[in-house]
Amino acid sequence: MIDVRAMCAIGQRGQLGLHGRLPWEGNTDPLYVEDVTRFFAVTQGHVLIAGPKTIEAVPDFAYQDRTIAIIRSHEDPLAVLARYPGRRVYVGGGIAVWNVYAPFIQQWDITRLPYDGEADRWFDPAWLVGRGRG
Repeated sequence: MIDVRAMCAIGQRGQLGLHGRLPWEGNTDPLYVEDVTRFFAVTQGHVLIAGPKTIEAVPDFAYQDRTIAIIRSHEDPLAVLARYPGRRVYVGGGIAVWNVYAPFIQQWDITRLPYDGEADRWFDPAWLVGRGRG
């Protein structure tokens, strides 16, 4: 069995995105900076799969010490995961990807940030029990 995990940060009410970006993107408060630093430390040496918008936001340095792959929600998740036998795979999102991969994710690592502002994308608690919105 492939070790499949997800890691994300959410706002106080489950906010995930705003206009295709993280709602708190660019916030230099230490809590936000530490969260991004931790994300790259935890995923180091592993596989990170995510949709195109999420991968677009990955900085160049991150390509040096992890395998990064753009995936599409219409791809067969079993076929995608089979490309990485024996590896830990992190599913980095976005929402369409989590909807498809939720049944395969064995562990969620979720950070709740102090953000309580606007959002147009929200965390779906159904993902935690392996259900997506197909």
